[in-house]
Amino acid sequence: MSNRCDVCAKEPSFGNRVSRLGKNAIARRVKARSPRKFTPNIQSVRAVVDGTPQRVKVCTSCLKSGKVTRRSQAA
Repeated sequence: MSNRCDVCAKEPSFGNRVSRLGKNAIARRVKARSPRKFTPNIQSVRAVVDGTPQRVKVCTSCLKSGKVTRRSQAA
C-alpha cells in the first residue's frame, strides 16, 4: 500500500533524528544523527469522485481544508 495522498500527492519525506548532549547546559552539543522518515497522516475515506462514491486515500490536511467531500452515510 502506497503512503501517498490522492489529492495533493503528499508522500513520505526523509530527515535526521538528532540526539544532543547536555539538556540544560550552556553549550548543547550534537552527539549523533541517524536517519528517520516523516510519514503523512493518510486516511482511507469514501468520497464522491465524478459523481460516484469511491474509496480514496487522503491526508488529514486535505480533509480538514475541505478539498474532499465525504459521501454521506444516509445515502
